[in-house]
Amino acid sequence: MRIGVVAPARRLAPETAARVTALAEAYPGEGAPELLFHPQCFLACGHFAGTDDERADAIVEMANDPAIDAIWFARGGYGSARIVGRVMPRLGAAARGKSWLGYSDAGTLLGALYGAGIGAVAHGPMPNDILLDGGEAAVVRALDWLVARDPATLEASIAPGTLAAAFNLTILSHLVGTPWLPDLDGHVLMVEEVSELLYAIDRAMAHIAASPEVRRAAGLRLGRCSRIEDNDIPFGETELEIAERWCAEAGIPFLGRADIGHDAGNTVVPFGDPLISSR
Repeated sequence: MRIGVVAPARRLAPETAARVTALAEAYPGEGAPELLFHPQCFLACGHFAGTDDERADAIVEMANDPAIDAIWFARGGYGSARIVGRVMPRLGAAARGKSWLGYSDAGTLLGALYGAGIGAVAHGPMPNDILLDGGEAAVVRALDWLVARDPATLEASIAPGTLAAAFNLTILSHLVGTPWLPDLDGHVLMVEEVSELLYAIDRAMAHIAASPEVRRAAGLRLGRCSRIEDNDIPFGETELEIAERWCAEAGIPFLGRADIGHDAGNTVVPFGDPLISSR
C-alpha cells in the first residue's frame, strides 16, 4: 500500500517524518505500507507549510495519482480553509478511490470530500501525533485503519448501519454556512476541542446548534476538550454542561461522550456508514 502524506496547514519536521517512516517500515501483518511524504510537507511560508498554491497543488498531485492508495494529512494547525476551494474542483477519478485520514484543521477538507462523495473519509490520528505522549500508538492506530481497516481502531460507539461524522468543534462551526459542510442528516455527530476558553466552546456550540443542517443530525457526542484555557472569571459551566444545554435547546439528542480528542487516545471515526467506508 502506498500512502501519500501532505500538509494542508502547518509544516511537518523532517525528523518527525523519519520517525513515522521507521514505524511504518516495522508494520506487521499485511505488510509495511510505503509512506510518500510530499516535499511540500517540509516547506515554510510564515505559519504555513508552503504557500496556499503549494499546499493545494501537493494535495491535488497526490490525490490524482492512481498509484497512491490513500492520502494522510500530516498535521493540523490552520490552513485548510484557505485552500479547500482550490483543491475540490481539481480532484479527478483517482481521488475517489482513495482513503483520506486526518482530523483537527483537516476536518475542513474531510467535510468537503465527504459532501462530494470523494473517497473513504475518516477522522483519525496524523503523523505529527507521534510527538504526543504515547503518540506511537496513535500512529499505529492510523496505519491499522489505512492498511487493514481494523475495527479495533474505531470509536467504541460506532456500529454497522449507522452514520457518523467527527470534527473539531471550531472547525465544524466555521463550516456552517459554507459549501463545504456535508449533509449530516441522520448522522451521529462527534465533536472535540483543544486550547479554547469555555466561552469559546459555548459560542461554537451556539453556532452549530442554530444550524438547520446540524439539527438534522441523529445526535451529538462530545469528545475530549483538552488544554482548556482559564477565563478571567469562572465561566460557571463545564464543557459537558455546555453541550448538554445547547443540544436540549436545539432538539438534538445528546448521546454522551466520544473517545476522540487532540491526544494519543484519539480513535478513528469513518464518515458515513463504517461498512461502506471500510471498502
